[in-house]
Amino acid sequence: MAPIDVRLVGVTKRFGDTLAVDHIDLEVESGEFFSLLGPSGCGKTTTLRMIGGFEQPTEGRIELQGEDVTWLPPYRRNVNTVFQNYALFPHLNVYDNIAFGLRRRRVPEREIRARVAEMLRLVELTGFEKRRPSQISGGQAQRVALARALVNRPAVLLLDEPLGALDLKLRKQMQVELKRIQQEVGITFIYVTHDQEEAMTMSDRIAVMNRGRYEQLGDPESLYERPASRFVAGFLGVSNLLPAILDGTVGDYAVARLRDDTPVRIPRGQTAGLSRIEVGVRPEKIRLREPDEPVPDGHNTLTGVVRDASYMGVSTSYIVEIRGGARLTVYEQNVERATRSELWRPGEEVRLSWSPDHTFVVPVEDDRSSDEEVPAA
Repeated sequence: MAPIDVRLVGVTKRFGDTLAVDHIDLEVESGEFFSLLGPSGCGKTTTLRMIGGFEQPTEGRIELQGEDVTWLPPYRRNVNTVFQNYALFPHLNVYDNIAFGLRRRRVPEREIRARVAEMLRLVELTGFEKRRPSQISGGQAQRVALARALVNRPAVLLLDEPLGALDLKLRKQMQVELKRIQQEVGITFIYVTHDQEEAMTMSDRIAVMNRGRYEQLGDPESLYERPASRFVAGFLGVSNLLPAILDGTVGDYAVARLRDDTPVRIPRGQTAGLSRIEVGVRPEKIRLREPDEPVPDGHNTLTGVVRDASYMGVSTSYIVEIRGGARLTVYEQNVERATRSELWRPGEEVRLSWSPDHTFVVPVEDDRSSDEEVPAA
């Protein structure tokens, strides 16, 4: 097991009567790309600022590589932070921006030249040394900010939505670049974002935060395929959730019955200890068929009527109303139905099917209705 670079023990933060962070316990391993993911106001940025020393916790302890740093100021912690606005010095060129921290620490000029050159190669900006921040693009400015933070060789790099100011295409390119850079330097990254695709693309593990706590922590695949709550299911992409009642087992599967008594099979391990549940399936897992078309043995099957079809180029998004009135979202790649004239049309009857292994379960929480709207991604 890798050593722990950051440990939070019972960390709480209050701003007056507002509870921003609620008794978080968290461990981040050395060399890990770790993301705090959640909507605005969930406590993710406050948590990051407490790790960096920009905020002090109301309660709890923060450790960095085994040392209690709870009350140490930022300059005495071996961490650096990259912010969304980059905070580059406009009067300094790229080279001097990157070298700034080294010069403050009185590092010899020969070593500064070597380390700045190393960082410029890492972020692929060799040859940009003499340019000012006003003479480079947003993506290049983000790389300069990253190089300036990494040149000091921190134990942990904190990143507070650093790609938020970039356009969509550049943001996607920088996601790949950030992961590459993190793997090359081997430094622990703790990344804050509200963008689930961003977190899924780059992270080794993700803590999905809501109301000051994280609802689930794990690798991207397990969070997406096996969300532990209605909130996580809705925040990490789109989920179809249907109220159901458990009704025995068949082989390796538990059986749940929907409100219209349709049986749905679920992997047995997911239902242990649960009573009131919702069964879920992701839109891309569902296959649409003709009403009389056979389905593979054991697959879950529903019947419905297409209510809407939205052509999106790579795929088509369908809204299908099933018996009982619930509406499911289905994504179908435009392979078999290559042109718009071949798509399912509103009003057509269809059969929906999916493997029971792609079914997941979330508990119905006592303070929420099972018909409550799932948060959008």
